[in-house]
Amino acid sequence: MDILERARRVFQIESSAVAELSNHLDAQFEKAIDIIYNCRDRIVLTGVGKSGIIARKIAATLASTGTPAFYMHPSEAMHGDLGMITPENVVIVVSYSGNSDEVLRLIPYFKHFKIKLIAITGNLHSELAKQADSVLDISVKEEACPLGLSPTASTTAALAMGDALAVVLLEKRDFGSEQFAIFHPGGTLGKRLLIKVSDLMHSGDENPIIHKDRTLKEAIVVMTAKGLGSTSVIDDDGKLVGIITDGDLRRIIQAGKYGRDAPVEKVMTHNPKSISKDAPAVKAIDVMEQFNITVLPVIDQDNHPIAMIHIHDLIKAGITP
Repeated sequence: MDILERARRVFQIESSAVAELSNHLDAQFEKAIDIIYNCRDRIVLTGVGKSGIIARKIAATLASTGTPAFYMHPSEAMHGDLGMITPENVVIVVSYSGNSDEVLRLIPYFKHFKIKLIAITGNLHSELAKQADSVLDISVKEEACPLGLSPTASTTAALAMGDALAVVLLEKRDFGSEQFAIFHPGGTLGKRLLIKVSDLMHSGDENPIIHKDRTLKEAIVVMTAKGLGSTSVIDDDGKLVGIITDGDLRRIIQAGKYGRDAPVEKVMTHNPKSISKDAPAVKAIDVMEQFNITVLPVIDQDNHPIAMIHIHDLIKAGITP
């Protein structure tokens, strides 16, 4: 057996099965979208065996893209979980044969309570297809399995059909990146859009501040005590006028121009970059990267330095440029 050639054959069969789905799309798909879009409660996915696994994945995809959904195992449904379903729900059944006993036993319940039923099946003449309000055809010409026994191309087709439903519904609902981030707070996008400077900044007693008339020696004491490698410099009105960093101290010492009693105003960096506490944290790291700095004073609307944010805080939180 040529291993690579056999693997390529699997890819060819499954990709052809997915490509063929576009020829299966008709008014039934549009009807399914309409039913799901107008559902006033959650979408319930069910299926048994490999189809059940696909149903679970479709439920997860729908739920994360603006269509509340959950998976219900058909066997558990027959032992009490049907109580989770109301007439306001919509049920999507994934079954390639459309004749699985575990699934068919649920249909009388759905019909009794007039629950809308969408079938994702490869058998348009099955009992499931006959009972469904909308039938999505995922029939394939052949399975990638050489025995034709293990569902391979058919499960890939079912998965792709579920993705098509989710993506069309996502666009129909104008579901954008900010909503997606809300449902994925632990992901990279969620962190970039949801975490703000205020969530990571050092404020109150942790915020290093010194007046411009204080000495360089006093600035070193403040910087050492706060441990952020810098201190904001303020004027008589408490407004930000400068910053001193560890890098500034190294350059001052190397130059030998100023002693420890020099006023902070003489050695500080004037008009430093700053950021608002309401800004996305990712904006802070973008500014740091652009200007090759590691800290930013956080200011209020009157230019008072109310906090400090360090690049280490951003990296620790998983915020990247």
